[in-house]
Amino acid sequence: MTDAPLTVITGAGFGGLALAIRLQAAGRRTLLLEARDKPGGRAYVYEDRGFTFDAGPTVITDPSAIEELFSLSGRRMADYVEMLPVTPFYRLCWEDGSRFDYANDQAALERQIHAFNPADVAGYRRFLTYSKAVFEEGYLKLGSVPFLSFRDMLRVGPSLARLQAWRSVYAMVARFIQDERLRQAFSFHALLVGGNPFAASSIYTLIHALEREWGVWFPRGGTGALVQALVKLYQDLGGKLELNARVEGIETRQGRVNAVRLADGRVIPAAAVASNADVVNTYKELLAGHPRGVSQGRILAGKRASNSLFVLYFGLDRLLPGQAHHTVCFGPRYQGLIEDIFNGKRLAEDFSLYLHAPCVTDPSLAPPGCSAHYVLAPVPHLGNAPLDWAEEGPRLRERIFDYLEQRYLPGLRQHLVTSRMFTPVDFRDQLGAHLGSAFSLEPLLRQSAWFRPHNRDDKIANLYLVGAGTHPGAGVPGVIGSAKATARLMLEDSQP
Repeated sequence: MTDAPLTVITGAGFGGLALAIRLQAAGRRTLLLEARDKPGGRAYVYEDRGFTFDAGPTVITDPSAIEELFSLSGRRMADYVEMLPVTPFYRLCWEDGSRFDYANDQAALERQIHAFNPADVAGYRRFLTYSKAVFEEGYLKLGSVPFLSFRDMLRVGPSLARLQAWRSVYAMVARFIQDERLRQAFSFHALLVGGNPFAASSIYTLIHALEREWGVWFPRGGTGALVQALVKLYQDLGGKLELNARVEGIETRQGRVNAVRLADGRVIPAAAVASNADVVNTYKELLAGHPRGVSQGRILAGKRASNSLFVLYFGLDRLLPGQAHHTVCFGPRYQGLIEDIFNGKRLAEDFSLYLHAPCVTDPSLAPPGCSAHYVLAPVPHLGNAPLDWAEEGPRLRERIFDYLEQRYLPGLRQHLVTSRMFTPVDFRDQLGAHLGSAFSLEPLLRQSAWFRPHNRDDKIANLYLVGAGTHPGAGVPGVIGSAKATARLMLEDSQP
């Protein structure tokens, strides 16, 4: 196998890891290059004073897609990592004191919905039926199928029309649900993949059915433990991972990729290259010397990027009873705030927050008697709001700590052991994200499926994409689905 052609994958995020595993399991010789000192991409891990902080995704919603990566080679995920169920999936809280524990329990959901608005019980049932239909069509059938030609889009056109994909997530939820708080409860999921609930296609309502189908899970040891499990699987299959290996360029000859060039000066010949790097920067920077890189980079830079995030990681020297693992803290505004997040030129005065308290499920992530947390606020990307985050970051941190202390975490500052923040500038500089976008291209209908960058480049036949910027999009199930679609193309293309 040492003489077999080498496939190089740049970026060891979930997409790059999943693709590398699929190719390696199929007998391809692969090299996975990661610029940072740890694998995981956005799923990085910080350790500080005995606390473990997952930097990125913490909601695992389709364990079957991950299990499949292990079963490809006759292995069991349970031998590599333990997945723990999270109940409730989320606790949703509003400033009027309302609370909704969103779990995979129809009777409990309906009791809570009835308390908000009795008429919405029947509406929720109809919404769930619709969401399941979208899940069947948009995720199970198309979530890991590449869209390489407009004919592929035309083929699914009737289904998209039947499901009214031109409507937004919020508009579709509002057809079934009357209570405004419940409309927020069943439309906020679009934000989990970088989508504006008032603009993202109603196809993204499938996330609700996906969660109801498989539940919400958390790996023992944190999301980083799942990353390490995938790394071990990849290496058990004979794959090679290099850390601190920044790719600076993808080289071509006669219209095909023939090598990657690293920051340390090495040039590694490659029979094919798959990029798990930011899709805009893949073309603008890694292919800067190729006409395709210049033209496609310009086109992609002109598309709508998703929002960014402001994230605070903090450890407390106490446990807080009664917390949920995932809490969504809705602020005083919904639509107006989301408009500011996706189109605003400055930070809004208010915010909505996602509060992660993993020690509720896994106390090992903090020293005994302590608790690890992170809280994130969606914010505009740097193209919309080119703020000085060295100044804005500390101000926003104090505002968020004030808010949490008053409403959710009493005594926060008194018990604070450690904290750090991650801003849109860090998304840009540490993760190479165009404009500091946290989710790559915004998941609009006109930027989805065939309209999204393809899993295989249209002009350079042995250049492939994987991750949030290609089909089907962001989120852990999305990027793992992109790996399945891309691996299928790469294995078909390499057949004699």
